[in-house]
Amino acid sequence: MNKSIMLFILLSILIYHCDNNSTPVENDSSFTVKSWLTRGDTQKKLEPQPELTSQSGTSDSGSKIDVSSENLYQEIDGFGAALTNSSAWLLYNSTNRDELMNLLFSGEEGIGISYIRLPMGASDFTSQPAYTYNDRPQGFTDLDLLYFSIEADEEFIIPILKQALSINPQLKIMASPWTAPAWMKVSGSLNGGELRKPYYETYANYFVKFIEAYEEHGITINTITVQNEPLHSTGDYPSMYMVAGEQADFIKNYLGPAFADKNIQTKIIIYDHNWDRPEYPLEILNDVDARNYIDGTAWHCYGGTYENQSTVYNSYPGKNIYFTECSGGGWDTDFASVLTWNFENLFIGATRHWARTVLLWNLALDENDGPHIGGCNNCRGVITIRMNDYTLNPEYYIIGHLSKFVMPGAHRIASDQNSEDLNSVAFINPDGSIILIILNKSNNVLDTAVNWKDQHFVYENLAERSVVTFKW
Repeated sequence: MNKSIMLFILLSILIYHCDNNSTPVENDSSFTVKSWLTRGDTQKKLEPQPELTSQSGTSDSGSKIDVSSENLYQEIDGFGAALTNSSAWLLYNSTNRDELMNLLFSGEEGIGISYIRLPMGASDFTSQPAYTYNDRPQGFTDLDLLYFSIEADEEFIIPILKQALSINPQLKIMASPWTAPAWMKVSGSLNGGELRKPYYETYANYFVKFIEAYEEHGITINTITVQNEPLHSTGDYPSMYMVAGEQADFIKNYLGPAFADKNIQTKIIIYDHNWDRPEYPLEILNDVDARNYIDGTAWHCYGGTYENQSTVYNSYPGKNIYFTECSGGGWDTDFASVLTWNFENLFIGATRHWARTVLLWNLALDENDGPHIGGCNNCRGVITIRMNDYTLNPEYYIIGHLSKFVMPGAHRIASDQNSEDLNSVAFINPDGSIILIILNKSNNVLDTAVNWKDQHFVYENLAERSVVTFKW
C-alpha cells in the first residue's frame, strides 16, 4: 500500500479515537454568591448566610433586581465615621483598645472602615476644653503662625490614627474645622462669629501648616472641607459662620493659591452642611475662579433630602459629591427603624445620588453620649465604650454592610428593582467582584430574584425591614 495512503488512514483513526474519548467542555457561566444578613428584629447582625449558585437565564417573576456593569458611575472612596477628640480619647484609653481597633478597621476581624473624618481642633465632642492649633491670650495675634502647634492631637488622636492606618493602610482622612482661632474672628470667641477678612491669608496658611504637621507624623490628609456647617453659628460650642460668597472668596484668593504655592495635594471640598441648601454650593461653583480649586461638595442629613446631591452634581458633573455627617441618637433607638432609615437615605440613597463617601458622626462615645462640651446631648456613637466593655451599636453593622465589602476604587453600577418594597445599590470592585446591597423596607417577607448578565439567583425569605449584602 502507498505509504502516503497508509499515513492518512492512521492519522484518521487517531483523530477519530481522540474526538470520541475527549471530555466535552460545557459553556457554564454560573457563579457562587456569598451573602451577609442583618435583620431588623436583631436575630442576625451582619451574619454570613448559606452560599447560593446562580442559574442560567434571567428571572422576570415576583420581586427582582437587574444588575448591570455596562455603565460605571462614581468611584467610591470609602465608608466610616468621625474620629472626634472624644472618640479618640475613649478608644485610646479603653482596656479593649486593640480589640476595638480591629473590629473597626480590619476587614477580616471587623468591618474594615475605609474613611475617617477628623475635626481640625475641637468640635462639640471633646474630652478637654475647646481648642484650635493656634490659641493666643486675649488681645494677642500671630500673623506668622509662630505659635501654631498640633500638640493637642499628639497625645491620643495621632496614635489612634497611626494604629488605624497600620490595620488598614488604605484608610483615607478628611479634615474639617469647626472654627478658626478666636483671635481671627469678629466675635473673639471660638463659639460662633465670623472670620475677619484681614486674616483670610493667615487662615489659609493655617490649613497648610495643619496638613504639613500631620504629614510629618506620616499621616496624609486626603481631603479638607473649608468649614463644618457654615450656616450654623452658636454660642454653645466651637462654630463659625461663613456665607457662600465668603467661602468662594477664601478659596479662590487665599486657600487655593496657598495650596498651589506649597504643592499641597489635599482636595478642597465646599459646603459641608445639610441637604436643604443646594443654592450654597451652586453659588460657589458658579464662580469659575473658585471652581478651579474645588474637588466637590459635602453634605449632612439634618435637613432636606438626598436628591439635592444630584441637583448640584447635574449642574457640575465634574465635581464630586461626599456625604460627611449624620448621627444616630436617643430620638430613635428601635433597631429596625435605624437600620431602614440609614440604608434608605444614606448608604443607598446618598450613594445612588453620587456620594463617594458615607460618613456618620462620632465613631465612639461613652454610656452618657459624651464626652461633649455642648451641642447634641443624646447623640449615639457607632460604638459605645464603657470602663471595661463596649457595645456595637446599629450603626456599626450598617457601615459594615458596605465598608467590609466595597473596596476603595470601586465604582457604583446599575441596580434596578421592580418593587417599591426594595431599595438597592450595586458596585464593582477593582478586582471585578460585584457587591449588591438590598434593603427590604416593607413589613413583609420577600423572595427576590437577582439578574446578572445571562444568569440569576433567588434569595428566599428576606425578612421584613432587613438588609442583605451579596458578593459574587
